[in-house]
Amino acid sequence: MKNDIDSKFILSVFDKIIQHGEKKGEEHFLMGIKVYTDFDGYTLFVEDAQVQLNFGFHNKYHFNYEKEEHCEKFIKKLKAIDDEY
Repeated sequence: MKNDIDSKFILSVFDKIIQHGEKKGEEHFLMGIKVYTDFDGYTLFVEDAQVQLNFGFHNKYHFNYEKEEHCEKFIKKLKAIDDEY
């Protein structure tokens, strides 16, 4: 799977999790996804138990995962959040 994902989509899902998710410290949780930022807010982190997505300056992002199927499930979770909220 090629990891092409729209930057606006990532930002939209991140915002929806912040708005509708449960806050614990500096992290927000919704539907199995956790989001938070680095200390200066320039890098966003979106993750579940198997995948981490780092989204940063100039709309550059990087996925960390072991198996392709993990990433596919992760993206489905993000789409479900985007559709539901």
